[in-house]
Amino acid sequence: MPGLPMNCATMTDRLADCTEDAFLGGRLRLRQLRSGHRAGHDAMLLAAATSARPGGRVVDFGAGVGAAGLALARRIEGIRLVLVEIDEALANLARGNAAANAISADVIVLDVESSAEAFGAAGLAPDSADAVLMNPPFNDGARHRASPDIARAQAHVASDDTLARWIHAARRILKSGGVLTLIWRADAIAEVLAALDRGFGGLAILPVHGEASAPANRILIRAVKGGRAPTQILPALMLNDESGLPNKRVQDILAGNAALPLATL
Repeated sequence: MPGLPMNCATMTDRLADCTEDAFLGGRLRLRQLRSGHRAGHDAMLLAAATSARPGGRVVDFGAGVGAAGLALARRIEGIRLVLVEIDEALANLARGNAAANAISADVIVLDVESSAEAFGAAGLAPDSADAVLMNPPFNDGARHRASPDIARAQAHVASDDTLARWIHAARRILKSGGVLTLIWRADAIAEVLAALDRGFGGLAILPVHGEASAPANRILIRAVKGGRAPTQILPALMLNDESGLPNKRVQDILAGNAALPLATL
């Protein structure tokens, strides 16, 4: 694999300390910040839940260092990947990660909550994407103390209308019949269903449990722009089995050897 082309030490002090981490059983290597928001299971599960086809234009909102989008591109070769990230330094890391993994990707520095005009100027015109995937900031600022790390707080803490604005932006750039896939807090399912009520249908919901005996802590949702099929709730995904050991199926997914049912609907 080509050497990673970026030198974190040339960035700001915030970016001076980076790690290089392996994902998908070592088939994807990402450089990311040692502190602040770090890619993990959520990004890999999001990628494994996203359906796409070679040649399709796929946009990753809030891409960070590119984890979810690049993992999807590793699974489905030939997609036209666009990584959208508000933090210019993280976008630089995403650009370097794409190059280091020999994955073609356009990286755009843009606030997902920007106007349609700003999106158009960045090359994301209305009705231009086949799929959007996103892991929005989902911690309620009123319930969670924000991290003193500004970038980490920005990645994790949502305002009252963050989710609705992100879903609105996805609806705007998706083609009719295009698919939005997102991961969200399970205890806020009402918020995401309300935000998807305008313009989306054909919802498929996959609850994710950290422990088999505990309530779901995440939900993965697939929604179709203009879809009319009834909503369906799929059998839950257990990250750990009843004995507390890692679920073999989940390990296969995280290793890039399997996809989630949402990706095959």
